[in-house]
Amino acid sequence: MKKLFAVSLLTLGLGLGFSQASQAATTESQTKNPIVLVPGIFAFDSIAAIDYWYKIPAALQSQGATVYVPKINAFDSSAKRGEALIAQLDNIRATSGGKITKFNLMGHSQGGITVRYVMNTRPDLVASVTTMHTPHKGTRIADYVTGLLPANTLVGVAFNTFANTVGDIVNLLSNNKKSPADIRAMLTEFTAPGAAANNKAFPIGIPTTTCGGGAETASIGGNSIRMYSWSGTGKLTNALDISDPLFNISRLAVPEENDGITGKCSSHFGKVLKDDYFMNHLDATNQIFGAVSLFETNPKTLFQNHASRLKSLNL
Repeated sequence: MKKLFAVSLLTLGLGLGFSQASQAATTESQTKNPIVLVPGIFAFDSIAAIDYWYKIPAALQSQGATVYVPKINAFDSSAKRGEALIAQLDNIRATSGGKITKFNLMGHSQGGITVRYVMNTRPDLVASVTTMHTPHKGTRIADYVTGLLPANTLVGVAFNTFANTVGDIVNLLSNNKKSPADIRAMLTEFTAPGAAANNKAFPIGIPTTTCGGGAETASIGGNSIRMYSWSGTGKLTNALDISDPLFNISRLAVPEENDGITGKCSSHFGKVLKDDYFMNHLDATNQIFGAVSLFETNPKTLFQNHASRLKSLNL
């Protein structure tokens, strides 16, 4: 059986670091095109013992998938993050000897906006786009933060300085040599006006009704692309999950069922696979350290099942 590799991109379009994975036991997740897991804010792949996608790449590889996790700025606009991702995808394709031409992009939270940018600007790189817990129509939390901490005020400047310092530290610890973090660029695109502007610029896959679904397939520049999304509305999903109390406070700011950050309807993009998993915002990536609900489909299984779906579509 084919030997597979877990890939972590070490710099923006410069060099690849490979770590060999165990031989795949099955081929259920062996998609035609590689899977790229694109993180949301903080955007690290691994810091010490903390993996953003906790055990998800290994779960996919165990069923035959080829998986990449890109290096992207912790805090920045999705356009700049998207350009960084494009450079890395181009590098993978160029060094594959013609074996890789397209990718199945899967983005969590802001990563979903990032992959939509890539889909619309470089559709030749994309076979499918899947977003998880992504606030496509913004999140009220961003409106509150930007309203309480205006950029041109003393408190706003202090917030920017602190948050950007945190972002730069995250980039450093994850060996992510990117431009300085820009928390304001990230926040602005998740306000109601910012999200509306983004959806006007890139409407493909966004539902035309308040809480409907979008098209499953789009043709962009002669490239046929499949589009999917899923999200959750879970509260107190695991007694060991330290993010549950935080999200049960933040969820009060969002005027619809939500995961602590992303509203149920705001998460809709392309074909909505499910929007009410018993998961909070971080459960989607199997955090924290796998402390997810025992009474819901495990996130690792969700990714394996979706990879199997893409495989059946020859993607």
